Amino acid sequence: MGKNKILVSLLIAGGMVSPMAHATDGYFAQGYGMKANGMAGVGIALPQDSLAAATNPAGMVMVGDRVDLGLTWFKPTRGADVTGANPLVGSYDGNGRSNFLIPEMGYNKMMNPNMSLGVSVYGNGGLNTQYNQNPFAAIGSQGNAGINMTQLFVAPTWAMKVNDSNSIGVALNLVYQTFSATGLSAFKGMSSDPSAVTDNGTDTSTGIGLRVGWTGELTPALTVGATYQPRTEMSSFSKYAGLFANKGEFDIPASYGVGIAFKATPATTIAADYMTIKYSDVTSVGNTINALFTGVPLGANNGPGFGWTDVNVLKLGVSHMMSDALTVRAGYSHNTQPIPASQTMLNILAPGVIQDHLTFGATWNVSKQNEITFAYMHAFENNVNGPIPPAFGTGNINLHMNENSLGIAYSWKL
Repeated sequence: MGKNKILVSLLIAGGMVSPMAHATDGYFAQGYGMKANGMAGVGIALPQDSLAAATNPAGMVMVGDRVDLGLTWFKPTRGADVTGANPLVGSYDGNGRSNFLIPEMGYNKMMNPNMSLGVSVYGNGGLNTQYNQNPFAAIGSQGNAGINMTQLFVAPTWAMKVNDSNSIGVALNLVYQTFSATGLSAFKGMSSDPSAVTDNGTDTSTGIGLRVGWTGELTPALTVGATYQPRTEMSSFSKYAGLFANKGEFDIPASYGVGIAFKATPATTIAADYMTIKYSDVTSVGNTINALFTGVPLGANNGPGFGWTDVNVLKLGVSHMMSDALTVRAGYSHNTQPIPASQTMLNILAPGVIQDHLTFGATWNVSKQNEITFAYMHAFENNVNGPIPPAFGTGNINLHMNENSLGIAYSWKL
């Protein structure tokens, strides 16, 4: 297959598939690229494949000519327990669908020794729950309850070495979102548009944004990097204009971070990233549910939301070459909690409470041109327990979640 045909195939495939159900750093993916995933998502100062643009576009000029295709099996386990004197009391399993396949793909071409063009196709995150026993049945909802939100990024990228030590890069993010909600009819009477709250099928949303980045080699053993993605304005989910604030708005929040990579020995690299995701700046995500109980309906301008706070993420990873044929990796990451205890009710639908991840990975060089990479992630069980809104009675809602994933990628060095 010619290199141009590979690029076209990646773009077509990216438009046909949509990653599902990430809920790690809030609802952003923990990492991008199978090698980074084996190191807890570290990648701002350590580009390793043609998915590097998803973390720091400047890294693409450092990975050479290559194609990377990956697939991850992802299994989240999530649910909610409601106690006290209120109609929602019960234990609810949100795992009506619990197994997901998440593709990733990338292509990079060195135009000359100091400039590259490429494209990375990946999922920026998502949320999925399906409660076959509806937590809101006692207050008027029917059928299965849940949501399904996906985000697909296709990111054409330009990167350049400005001198021997510094590189810059820009990725144009072409974003496609989908969303659906079922079993939420109890909330129609709390909405500015009761016909656009639930059971309207899958809606779509599109937008264009940017990610920019820089890497700098301070010494032959020490590299640093920085990346920034401004808020991406998305078209509204019109079918759910009565659920999300500002008549269906669901923009992608800004994020930024810094990273460091240190070559401790010729075979061992230690790396770390620190990132911030500005969930609070997106009205439908950051606004609290509290306004609902003061007369501001769902879907209204500056209306109620999920009440998520900004998330700070620390990622640590290590890579070690066991031999010319085998490299092994491990990593750990921790993020601050996006869901305050006071916001548990609406987040029954989106219990993204995970904070701690442990990862392992390995790459086997099949030949000089081909390699296979594996990555495993375990996100430890976490809980957020908070009071039910007084309008529904007294008691607590306990959200809980854990995750496992296992991925494989095949790469061609062109």
